[in-house]
Amino acid sequence: MSMNSLKEVYVDQLQDIYSANKQAAEMTDALADAATHEDLRSLLQKGVEGIRDGMEQVAALVRRHDADPNGEHCKGMEGLVKEAKAHAIEEDFGDDDARDAMIITQYQRMVHYAIAGYGCLAAFAGRLDLPEDKAVLQTCLDACYSGDRQMTELASSEINKAAA
Repeated sequence: MSMNSLKEVYVDQLQDIYSANKQAAEMTDALADAATHEDLRSLLQKGVEGIRDGMEQVAALVRRHDADPNGEHCKGMEGLVKEAKAHAIEEDFGDDDARDAMIITQYQRMVHYAIAGYGCLAAFAGRLDLPEDKAVLQTCLDACYSGDRQMTELASSEINKAAA
């Protein structure tokens, strides 16, 4: 299917971020299970809740534009999930703190992907004069930034120090 308008790109990318979120939620749950640091596990579990909340909001936006939220499969997040699984779950670690540092790395890569997606979508919604959509997407973007900052703070203050 060829895309001929920003609106078509917008709906396609809403579906893409829905798929990305679905994949990221599953992997973040697995990362939480693998984490040994209690604060890290808690932040990851909070992340899963935030991702799922974003999924619900995005699904509602997609449906509002007469499309199916499951209309796309995000290959970008698929790759990030494979990397997270290989490097943080399946990798052999002799030190739990080192694994926790790797978990943070992989989680933040997925979050940064979501930040890029939500940022583009919010800009598209603004250009398409969809203020309600833009507000929802900005809320999702702000939540991603907040989670990323919290993870960076935990990594900088405790996890990376312990892993060193």
